[in-house]
Amino acid sequence: MSHGWLTARPIAHRGLHNENEGVFENTLTSFERAISGNYTIECDLQFSADGIPMVFHDYKLDRLCGLNGDVRAKTASELGALRVGGSDDHIPTLAEALRMINCQVPLVIEFKGRENDDDGFAGAALDALDGYKGKVALMSFDHHILRDLHALKCPYPVGLTAEGLEPETFFTHEEALDLGLDFISYEIKDLPNPFIQAQRKRNMPIISWTVRNSDQKAHSDLYADQITFEGFNPDV
Repeated sequence: MSHGWLTARPIAHRGLHNENEGVFENTLTSFERAISGNYTIECDLQFSADGIPMVFHDYKLDRLCGLNGDVRAKTASELGALRVGGSDDHIPTLAEALRMINCQVPLVIEFKGRENDDDGFAGAALDALDGYKGKVALMSFDHHILRDLHALKCPYPVGLTAEGLEPETFFTHEEALDLGLDFISYEIKDLPNPFIQAQRKRNMPIISWTVRNSDQKAHSDLYADQITFEGFNPDV
């Protein structure tokens, strides 16, 4: 199956957000802005106390919601009542995000997992995605999440989010690839490296993260097939 759409357009990191304009990461407004630029959307996924996939990056609520506490200690309803950055945007469920995006642009979802605390996480996300007709890919740093997706026969492309320059790190990445992954998303500051160079020779799609200016984009263009970006216009 061809996954060429994964690298066809720049990927807006946590949506097309700009906090100076009151548009915060992983919000429906940031996704609307990404759609208006015809950018693929990258978003993060956390798991609520009642087993609902929520679109949110951090494990704690203080940075974006000004509250103490763990995301996983609150229900989806409680999280949905919180405002992000003092804006009008709330923390959305994955189902809400899918309804808003409505297949208009591709979506790359990153699971923010926790070892020994993710029972049902992968399955809940796949349930939310069931029936969605748009282009979707799933990825994670967490090998246990990748194993769960593999065990569930995930019908979407699955990728490894990764970083590092040490040989032992590359060995760990290779172990994840044994699951038959479809792409890799790698830290821009760690490119180039022997692991990624070897994967490119195998025609593995490589996405870089997080590219924040045109100089980094030019660097990424030498060693990866597409960028995950924020803070600048990659089309200029």
